[in-house]
Amino acid sequence: VPLAELSLMNKLIHTSLVESQQHVEILQRDPSSPLFSIKTFEELPLNKELLQGVYMMGFNRPSKIQEQALPLMLAYPPQNLIAQSQSGTGKTAAFVLAMLSRASASEKYPQCLCLAPTYELALQIGQVVRTIGKFCTDIKVNYAVRGNRVLKGTVLEEQIIIGTPGTTLDWCFKQRILDLTKISLFVLDEADIMIDTQGLSCQSIRIHRALPKSCQVLLFSATYKEPVRAFAERIIPDPIVIKLREEELTLSNIRQYFMVCQSSDEQYRALCNLYGSFTIGQVMIFCQTRRLADWLSGKMSRDGHQVAILTAELTVVQRASVIQRFREGKEKVLIATNVCARGIDVQQVTTVVNFGLPVDQDGEPDFETYLHRIGRAGRFGHRGIAFSVVQRETVQLVHKIEQYFQTTIKQLDPYDMDELEKLAA
Repeated sequence: VPLAELSLMNKLIHTSLVESQQHVEILQRDPSSPLFSIKTFEELPLNKELLQGVYMMGFNRPSKIQEQALPLMLAYPPQNLIAQSQSGTGKTAAFVLAMLSRASASEKYPQCLCLAPTYELALQIGQVVRTIGKFCTDIKVNYAVRGNRVLKGTVLEEQIIIGTPGTTLDWCFKQRILDLTKISLFVLDEADIMIDTQGLSCQSIRIHRALPKSCQVLLFSATYKEPVRAFAERIIPDPIVIKLREEELTLSNIRQYFMVCQSSDEQYRALCNLYGSFTIGQVMIFCQTRRLADWLSGKMSRDGHQVAILTAELTVVQRASVIQRFREGKEKVLIATNVCARGIDVQQVTTVVNFGLPVDQDGEPDFETYLHRIGRAGRFGHRGIAFSVVQRETVQLVHKIEQYFQTTIKQLDPYDMDELEKLAA
């Protein structure tokens, strides 16, 4: 799944802040310079209209990244910033607050420019601007995105422009309707996706070069690996960097088991025995192919289970809707192909089932996908349990996974109900 689609899906499903357990690190040019963090939004230099908007978003207190980043974003004199944070931690709300704070309603020209890698992500940022800025009625937004045709010679009066790099470049240099010399705040969102998408990073750099030296630059990325660092250095010299310490996916808090079956039908009976033995709140079942996911979904639905299915053939909005329904408990079972193996957090999930193991093109275990699959059961430090229901000819894959991760995957008899009930207790 493209990174931009994963990012959009996370923006759509996160209606509240994710409580990250990761530690926030701050790197700055002058280590002796004092840093300020906040515990409430009232400590920030925000007017009452913006505070009302924050509460409209459902945020009662700042997230970890917001505690550190917002004082820096809103400081005078303005400071350049690179912030790395996972989806759901409130980074969009943070830079939207910065844009709404910096924009002067009395000045009828673009002052804040925000770039996103796709049309859909740009519109999603605009939705956050509309929500937080609901009471800032004199501050307007326009979109430099495909489909929004603006005639040459148009005078833009909106204070905030949100766009994609290609169309924004067109507005600046071809149609000459966006004057970059008057931009005082430049936000570059999803920098890692920009780098991953051909042409976007070069377009972003061209736009940045035309900005005034005094323009504040805020760069956001879900990762802070070497390509992002190199790109950031070309955009922002000597920035303050806020990053999360690397959170390694670990198997230490997840118990792992496997069951051996003769056929798909026997795998299904083993799954039913498993599901019947456990008082499972919500479970994610992973399949290697969409065809297998469809077959399993049909069988479980006919047997009276509330089942949702998540595959790459669904649109991003449809996928987000499926995940949201699952998070709300409207379906107890989510059957997914690898589209959902990473990047999606549902805190209620404590049990994951592999209906067959993930393999690569050579038929060898896909270790990374296995780790991300069962990691859904151990999010945010919770203890989880993972079952792999496999056919006899693929048992050697289980042993390869054990060897690779230096872990133990205990074998269970799928028909030993006493053992399953003992395990459930």
